Amino acid sequence: MNPSLFLTRRSIRRYLPDAVPSELIDALLTAAAYAPSAHNRQPWRFVVITGAGTKHRLAMAMGQKLQADLAADGTPEAIMAQDVARSYARLTQAPLLILLCLTMADMDSYPDPTRQQHEWVMAVQSTAMAGQNLLLAAHEAGLGACWLCAPLFCAEVVRQTLDLPADWQPQALITVGYPAEVKTKPRFPLETRVMYR
Repeated sequence: MNPSLFLTRRSIRRYLPDAVPSELIDALLTAAAYAPSAHNRQPWRFVVITGAGTKHRLAMAMGQKLQADLAADGTPEAIMAQDVARSYARLTQAPLLILLCLTMADMDSYPDPTRQQHEWVMAVQSTAMAGQNLLLAAHEAGLGACWLCAPLFCAEVVRQTLDLPADWQPQALITVGYPAEVKTKPRFPLETRVMYR
């Protein structure tokens, strides 16, 4: 095991303008696709976004939903504008966006809502593990990446903007690129997060 792979990975939000080569994108997706999954159903789906026009349309649509939500919360205009601008910049300045989705198409189906909810959570967990594989593969390749949960708050906007299949449920946007910043963030002491019995 290479401990530095895990200990030095950080969420990077600022990138150089250099494009990520297509063979490297394929390597990231392959790493993601080899994550463990419930029943080995591999419920993850990926949307690779590199075009400036698509990034702009997506960022604008998501920004409009964010602005509407913040306005409904009574957020002051200046803070609202700042949040929307930051969101737009994060999506449009990253050389590569990978939208991580899940589908229930191949998962088990149950007649009762309790077991069906558990099955959906299993698909969420499986998809998240694929995303973690992708983050680690990006770090190992010298790339920076950041997991953004924003699609959860505007799933239908994302689905419509990118013309996704109806069963693709957006879970996260992962921004990827060659890092233009260095991050170091501490972790809580392990003993505060572990219980032995």
